[in-house]
Amino acid sequence: MTPDPTRPQAIIIHGYGATPADHWFGWLAEQLEAAGVETQIPALPDPMNPDPVRWEHHVRAALGTPDEQTSVVAHSLGCLTVLRCLSRLPERWRLGTLVLVAGFVERLPALPNLDAYIADGCDVTGISEHVGRVVIIRSEDDAFVPPAHSDRLAALLDAPVRVIPGAGHFLAAEGVTALPAARDAITT
Repeated sequence: MTPDPTRPQAIIIHGYGATPADHWFGWLAEQLEAAGVETQIPALPDPMNPDPVRWEHHVRAALGTPDEQTSVVAHSLGCLTVLRCLSRLPERWRLGTLVLVAGFVERLPALPNLDAYIADGCDVTGISEHVGRVVIIRSEDDAFVPPAHSDRLAALLDAPVRVIPGAGHFLAAEGVTALPAARDAITT
């Protein structure tokens, strides 16, 4: 789909082991489309065995050169991938809203199989200067991304943290098939 430059757009980036049809991604896309926001959810390759080069290539292709009309919502490993892409963009870019759900830039004790992907994380210095609004959404009972990881990322980005009680890792298997906080971060 070719984005309409006169219309707000959103890109939803899934995480490890997920597809665009999983969790709350489709619900969010429907909600944003209903609010007049053109939305895409690119399928990242081989989600059970993610390769950082391939994932970043797909995210860069979806993102292009963002502007104030663009919002990005990412989940879990998708957050790290988006942050890496943003950190490598040329100086002249803007992003309207960046929503990071269960975001992190540090290795995850519960998922050591992702250590090679995560490696040294990402230097997020300067990213928030290019973004109109950054919102971090986390739960207090995430079994995969320690809440302290998301809080440290929020501090690095000088962003507020929205805690959704009982949401775990924001998976459909945990009952999370809608995420109003992500919608509201873009539409209000």
